[in-house]
Amino acid sequence: MYIYQIMSNSFGYLDIILLGMIAGFIILRLRSILGRKTGHESKVYPNFAEKNFSIPKKESEPAKQNLNVLEGKEKKEFLRGAEIAYESILTSFSTGDLIKLKSLLSPNMFTNFSEAIKARKKENIKSEFTFIGVKESSVEKYEKIKDNLFATVKFVAEVISVKKDKDNKIVEGNPDKIKFVTDSWKFTKNINNKSPNWYLSEIISQ
Repeated sequence: MYIYQIMSNSFGYLDIILLGMIAGFIILRLRSILGRKTGHESKVYPNFAEKNFSIPKKESEPAKQNLNVLEGKEKKEFLRGAEIAYESILTSFSTGDLIKLKSLLSPNMFTNFSEAIKARKKENIKSEFTFIGVKESSVEKYEKIKDNLFATVKFVAEVISVKKDKDNKIVEGNPDKIKFVTDSWKFTKNINNKSPNWYLSEIISQ
């Protein structure tokens, strides 16, 4: 029995040693075939090695606006700009700011405003103007004629307007009273002009 146990233990040790040698042999063979990983290997992924992938350089072009109509987002943005222009023109006319007016008016309208400012100065009339705000604005008419766009806008606004003579006496208006004014202004824009600005081209009599 004792001899049997010794022989069993000996065979167990021999099995372990033999398996270890076989495993070592297999590892050495694999390393010789596959090579050793250094961390600097090129990253090659299955099915992608032969393909070139790039981000398209051509950006999607924005949809062209239909210039024959004014609606949706373009209409809202136009009216917002028209309200700002309306306030700027009235305020600049009151202060006699010709530089500001020139950037907002068509050539003919600029001539008319300039003459009105000169006549006011000649008569020693002083204008005091306070713009309260636009209560309502709407596009009454829109049309495209050849390369020009025309849009007529109706404004309803609140203002305080006073005119005084050379002796500082009030000749028109009330400094303590807000009044409603309703105007219809026609704006124009040439589609070939790179500038996005519209210009006041006509004040339509009510």
